[in-house]
Amino acid sequence: MNKYYTRACNFYFGSLSQKNIRKKKSVPLNGNSLISFDKLEILNRKKSKTIKIKDIDKLPRNQKIKINKDLKKIKKKKTFKQFALSDIPILMGIVNLTPDSFSDGGKYNNKNLASKHIKNLLSNGAKIIDIGGESTRPGASDVSSIKEWERVKTVLKMLKNRKCFVSLDTRKSFVMKKASKIKVDLINDVSGLDYDPQTIDFLKKSGKPFIIHHMKGTPKNMQIKPSYKNVLLDIYDFFETKLKYIRKNGIKHNNIILDPGIGFGKNLKHNITLLKNISIFHSLGLPVMLGLSRKRFIKDISKKNDTTERLGGTISSCIHSYLQGVQILRVHDVKEINQAFKVFKKLQN
Repeated sequence: MNKYYTRACNFYFGSLSQKNIRKKKSVPLNGNSLISFDKLEILNRKKSKTIKIKDIDKLPRNQKIKINKDLKKIKKKKTFKQFALSDIPILMGIVNLTPDSFSDGGKYNNKNLASKHIKNLLSNGAKIIDIGGESTRPGASDVSSIKEWERVKTVLKMLKNRKCFVSLDTRKSFVMKKASKIKVDLINDVSGLDYDPQTIDFLKKSGKPFIIHHMKGTPKNMQIKPSYKNVLLDIYDFFETKLKYIRKNGIKHNNIILDPGIGFGKNLKHNITLLKNISIFHSLGLPVMLGLSRKRFIKDISKKNDTTERLGGTISSCIHSYLQGVQILRVHDVKEINQAFKVFKKLQN
């Protein structure tokens, strides 16, 4: 039996979106009137077709039931903790407290440098601060739990009484448990909760919001000839299976974010396929996050026009993702990306 997938497409933005919704020509994405759509791509592993939403009733009965179920999730207003997901994108500012992260290793790994960096991220518009003490760049080796904890604990203590939403970028339940006694609002585990078997139990007992991230392999080996039958649908199935698993293990809340993991066990073709079709993940009914900042795919595309900060490629891919309704963007250059979105949105109205 064919399994069907549903991707929202043909989007409208700003005042045009609102006008089309009023005239019932399009439907809002995630309950957000500033982004709407009027077509759906229906896919299986053999073929795909695009239809107008008004033509769903013409589909065979089994398809119609599935597509209507997906459409309900795509249209539904999304909620996550205290964030208004109608005001997107939400920017997550990166704070790597490591000596060897791929872009900014060693720049912020002492208290004063980290404090100044976090202050700048917040003042420039970051709504989430993502603290990490282990590099997960391609080829990186594991860091012990104790060493990772030593790297992050001072900054977490510094943030304890500050009004900001803190994400902890870790794969280890030891670090999660230690940090949760100080200040953590969100767990960002790039292993997709697979690295540490005790992570699920911690998340169940603590009730912490978390990100389900997709990574094929480990940082050490993930970029060694990654392969998929169908990268888009394989990752969709991964999320679907993972959500069933965490529900079975007693986690009932919906404070969950999905991150397809650009650059984590993907080659250039995989990354481009995901970004072109990223709106498929809205039919899982949860917010979507992307980490695009300064990634290798920008170098692979731009070639001789590559730069150290890759700011141009980061901004263009972030705006592209916003145009498919991605709610959260994990970035280094918060000020510049916030500037880009302010100008872009103004021009849409």
